[in-house]
Amino acid sequence: MAQHSAQTASITPAALHRLVQEGRAPRVLDVRTPGEFRTVHIPGSYNVPLTTLREHRAELLSHLDEEVVLVCRSGARAEQAERALAEAGLPNLRVLAGGMNAWEAAGAPANRGDARWDMERQVRLVAGSLVLATGLVGVFVPGAHLIGTAIGAGLTYAAISNTCAMGVLLSKLPYNRGPRTDIRTVIAELRGDLRAKA
Repeated sequence: MAQHSAQTASITPAALHRLVQEGRAPRVLDVRTPGEFRTVHIPGSYNVPLTTLREHRAELLSHLDEEVVLVCRSGARAEQAERALAEAGLPNLRVLAGGMNAWEAAGAPANRGDARWDMERQVRLVAGSLVLATGLVGVFVPGAHLIGTAIGAGLTYAAISNTCAMGVLLSKLPYNRGPRTDIRTVIAELRGDLRAKA
């Protein structure tokens, strides 16, 4: 198994856009939920949600040739995907610096579908609502405020560890899942692209 460096290699939106325009685009894997992907994504990218990528990384390795760029909303999930694939032995991985936020801010082309809230916004809504509700209930029910304290501790841990248990739970909701991401479909799409390149 390959050793993974602590430093994550990245690529700027401008550099990736230039490669796309020159016809030298690397394989772009978008690791957000299907719902987020349908809202907006880089043309030609493949949707391989982070949980699917982690579970099936060994199957994906033989279908990922040359360079791979990993994308999420802001970069955090893409970095987790990069670690998972690097640990499995895949070289030439880069993360899109700033994720889709930076891609859109740069004015690069994007395919758009129905608007949905991205995962970070959903986490903020749920966490904030729970803290607010438990704070108000705590006025009448002693100890209820401790639920908000636990949520605050969880968010602090999420920031330190660059993971988010609430985001993982929310990603399982039908709103975020959309059509089930089947690894066989993803691999078939990757194989089709490989044949087209040959």
